Amino acid sequence: MTNRLGSLIWQMLQHRFGWIGGGIGLSLVGLPVLALSTSVGADGIDALRLHQAPYHLTGRKIAIGQVEIGRPSQFGLDKVAFEGLPISVGGIFFRDAQPTANELVDLHATNVASVMVSQDKRLTGVAPDASLYSAAVGSLPEQAGQPEECLASQHVALQNGGDVRAMNFSFGESLEGDTRTNPSLDGNSLLTQCIDWSERVHDVLYVIAGNQGNGGIPIPTDNFNGINVAYSTRIEGRFVKLDFANMGSEPTFRPFRSSQPESNLGSRRSISLVAPGNYIEMINPDGSVSASSGTSFAAPHVVATVALLQELGDRQFRAGLANWSIDSRRPMVMKAVLLNSADKLEDQGDGHRLDMARTLLDESNRNWLESDAYRDPKIPLHAELGTGHLNAYRAYQQFNPGQWRPASLAPVIGWNYDAIESPVPPTDLPRSEPAELFHDYVFEQPLQAHSFISATLAWERLVVLNDANENGLYDLGDTFEDRGLNNMDLYLMRAEDTDIADSIWSSVSDTDSVEHIFFAIPETGRYKLRVVYRQQVNDEWLQPYALAWWAVPAN
Repeated sequence: MTNRLGSLIWQMLQHRFGWIGGGIGLSLVGLPVLALSTSVGADGIDALRLHQAPYHLTGRKIAIGQVEIGRPSQFGLDKVAFEGLPISVGGIFFRDAQPTANELVDLHATNVASVMVSQDKRLTGVAPDASLYSAAVGSLPEQAGQPEECLASQHVALQNGGDVRAMNFSFGESLEGDTRTNPSLDGNSLLTQCIDWSERVHDVLYVIAGNQGNGGIPIPTDNFNGINVAYSTRIEGRFVKLDFANMGSEPTFRPFRSSQPESNLGSRRSISLVAPGNYIEMINPDGSVSASSGTSFAAPHVVATVALLQELGDRQFRAGLANWSIDSRRPMVMKAVLLNSADKLEDQGDGHRLDMARTLLDESNRNWLESDAYRDPKIPLHAELGTGHLNAYRAYQQFNPGQWRPASLAPVIGWNYDAIESPVPPTDLPRSEPAELFHDYVFEQPLQAHSFISATLAWERLVVLNDANENGLYDLGDTFEDRGLNNMDLYLMRAEDTDIADSIWSSVSDTDSVEHIFFAIPETGRYKLRVVYRQQVNDEWLQPYALAWWAVPAN
């Protein structure tokens, strides 16, 4: 997840030299070709294109967050920082309070921040004009644990008037350090529950550096409501392959120090998405430059891409454009859009592979079509690749058509945020008609034979706060309660068919909070997507969901 060796070197240099003046950076002489601009550019996530005309998306007026062991430096507070530091933060904190000058300034946290918001002309971050709020929790486990991490997360989520759109977690907790008896990755550690609760209550998408399976720090990668990120490496200059150093959830690995395997309980997989993370060149607290690798540096590429998309969404909504509403700010919409627009297979120029920019390979050099996720409707995510590689430009293309309700014919690219009624309404709300337990999205155009369709459905696990003093906030000592995950399914059907038994393909996992279809259309014709509310588990009357889709119209 993180290159802690770099942090140790930084701390040694900091102690030795006191960081007077410009400071001392880690030399890049002799290292491979490195550049943050590479990972942000066309060979990475293609976000630099969105900074330019005609898009002009740089994250303006969008707030994003960061929680780390340490924090970035800030000019005027920390000796190591200087006025020209190209990383501007909207606020820095120690948990839920103001920080002490020169304390907990961290190489790792500053590096991560630079991926998101660096304004350096050469090492430009993904969203250089976004407002970043960052909280340090202190050393683990001496100063802090999961309660303090939850407190810091809540504090950051409440910044900018409670309008922080995405939160970066480039650290985590070990199972060994979890205080539960015989802990496992079942989604019910305090920190994991806190994240799923905060996502829903504060409308913030949590992006977690994926780190399961190898005796690492896997909590909170067993969350349901966030996005877990693995990292890619370059082949001939392009980020097209999963890095061998990733710690994936499969095959199951049982570390000697833990009584439980460090993979999600049951069949639910951990990785949602892949982003660049190998030898990323980044800014240090004193403005010097160093390079490092890990999922720590992949996750912020995703968080900052959310800032670009949110700037677009706010722009369209404020302009009063049709098919745009504040639903564009929903974290589940961002999750569905990012996962559905991910690269799997490089397009051959005919658009049949949805204009994807790269073929992404797993550690065994196999692509998505060679995985069980492609063959088995019960498995929505590839064990190593999730739904594919982050592509900010394709995410823009996915998001830009706006919101389309099931009542109207759907364009070939679009998204929607909606809700399906429970079959069991509250007792004080009588129902005159039977509940409609599915929504159909009928495409307005016939789809092209042998072209692919991609569709992603995302919804939330319900976690509630046991609020001892009823102040509406998490306080140290409070706990959470898992109310469960309702089960939803996704079907690809011919437009005229009404029975899901006649579906062309489906995604029907009974353990995940995501369903994903990537399938070749068998013959040119009219098709639809059906979202089905399969099983009610918790006691909420409405089941909200987000759906994103991308298909190819017939020639």
